[in-house]
Amino acid sequence: MRWKGREQSQNVEDRRGIGPGTAVAGGGIGVLIVALIAMFMGADQNTLQRILGQGQNRPAVAQDKRAGAGDGIQDEAGEFISVTLRDTEKVWQKLFQQYVQGEYRAPKLIIFKDQVRSGCGMASAAMGPFYCPADQQVYIDPSFFDQLARRHDAPGDFAQAYVIAHEVAHHVQELLGQNDRLNEARQRRNETLVNQESVRLELQADFLAGVWAHHAQKDFNILEDGDIQEGINAANQIGDDTLQLQAQGYVEPKRFTHGTSQQRMHWFKQGLMSGDPRQMTAVFELDYREL
Repeated sequence: MRWKGREQSQNVEDRRGIGPGTAVAGGGIGVLIVALIAMFMGADQNTLQRILGQGQNRPAVAQDKRAGAGDGIQDEAGEFISVTLRDTEKVWQKLFQQYVQGEYRAPKLIIFKDQVRSGCGMASAAMGPFYCPADQQVYIDPSFFDQLARRHDAPGDFAQAYVIAHEVAHHVQELLGQNDRLNEARQRRNETLVNQESVRLELQADFLAGVWAHHAQKDFNILEDGDIQEGINAANQIGDDTLQLQAQGYVEPKRFTHGTSQQRMHWFKQGLMSGDPRQMTAVFELDYREL
């Protein structure tokens, strides 16, 4: 992927080395549960609230500090994240002007290490990258990319870009009101329906990540040989069925929250081929069993 030396986003805040302000609850089986959820990158807000709430009653140990936009981004991981985020900003700004007739309000991206305070509560790096609708920010601990390569056998810079684009896609969904169905399911307190709507949103985010890749290549010529396969492989390696098999040796479809490997690859490729964000509603038009 061609990214070195390119324009960086000004919407990045580097909090590595800055205390999060509150300890995160955990230990024993709780850590294993969080680690399992971590594999399902981009946990939805309901899942985040449930997990993060475990740390809400712990005493504060320090006050949060805030770095300025782009402060401290001197390493390669920080530069890569910032360049990729900038590409998402330019692509979605163009697409909003073209299809939404409105302005794209880019999210801030927080780089952190180990744990961080977000608008959704305290978060551990074990959860992986996530988007918090409460503060409309993306959170990433770059160490996740090492886990993506080693534990999930999904190496490569474009695999990492796919992860970032997926989380930004959740912000796009928030701006476009795509979360309404999931919010309604939560109000009905129907766990099965919540999981089904969560799968739809995650597959839609995969589709939108593909849309981003389509236009990033068209506008900035970012792709090199093998990049597309890296992205598809990453989608394959983090499907619910694949992760459940790795973690527990069997698959529980009723507990899916992100979709199968096949589904995630399919929708990422659909977005990549079409480049048309208007087709994202197709995910909601399908029966759940046909996703």
